[in-house]
Amino acid sequence: MGAMKAAILFESLTGNTRKAAELIATNLQQEGWGITGVCPVRRPEMAAIQDADIVIIGTWVHGLFVVGQQPWGLGAIGHLPAIKGKLAATYCTFALNPGKTLDRLDATVSYLGANVIGGLALNRAKLRDHTEEFAARLTANIPSAT
Repeated sequence: MGAMKAAILFESLTGNTRKAAELIATNLQQEGWGITGVCPVRRPEMAAIQDADIVIIGTWVHGLFVVGQQPWGLGAIGHLPAIKGKLAATYCTFALNPGKTLDRLDATVSYLGANVIGGLALNRAKLRDHTEEFAARLTANIPSAT
């Protein structure tokens, strides 16, 4: 089968989550993975999702400081097609505190029938380091398909 192939979907407002998606894609490519697509959750590329071994879904933390923090775009994420039975990983970008954002995001993606293997909260002030860590954790936890 060869290298793992990932599709990355993001929900972004200011561009941080999109930038994180691009950094994750670059880091995974450096690890020898294939990237089938990097696209907004609201405009998913069906072929990219179908061709991927793992779907990575990212959003940003919406909420005032620490109260009522939640992932933005759960409605759109909850309607993603074609990820049933696929491996999935999640990430969120945050400024102060991610709260329970990842738990909620994981629950939504699990509900779609994906096998969620985990996620990481990425501090937007440390995107480069955190996206490297995210890619390293993914490649360490998923043996290359052989």
